[in-house]
Amino acid sequence: MGARKRNRAELRKEAAKNQYQAVLRNCPTSPRKMRLVTELIKGVEVNKALDILRFSPQEASRRLEKLLLSAISNWQAKNEGTRVEESNLYVKKVSVDGGRSLKRLQTAPQGRAYRVRKRSNHVTMVLDSMNKEIENNDKTE
Repeated sequence: MGARKRNRAELRKEAAKNQYQAVLRNCPTSPRKMRLVTELIKGVEVNKALDILRFSPQEASRRLEKLLLSAISNWQAKNEGTRVEESNLYVKKVSVDGGRSLKRLQTAPQGRAYRVRKRSNHVTMVLDSMNKEIENNDKTE
């Protein structure tokens, strides 16, 4: 590995230590349907986001609820002794990327076949603390 690549990798690892995230891979829902639900919780406080996902009728909301709980537990693993309620956690970023598509054939009239694409997606959720944002603003002023 070259020096530049090693330095970039070390910087990425340092940034990941201060970032609290969870990743869901190969979720068998189309990315478009998942993005509709993720837009509801972007920038929202964690407890409110859990309520939104719990009472949302879409199937994708169940999967996102589990992902959010996983991100919260990742945050707790890095910040032992701190309560979630006092830290003012919020959903900083949610990105939905297309995963692999399973290609299937469906019979069509006159001996033809239509292609059916069963899509999947990858979801990355990043949490952040409002307290940290406030502290950074106080230092800059």
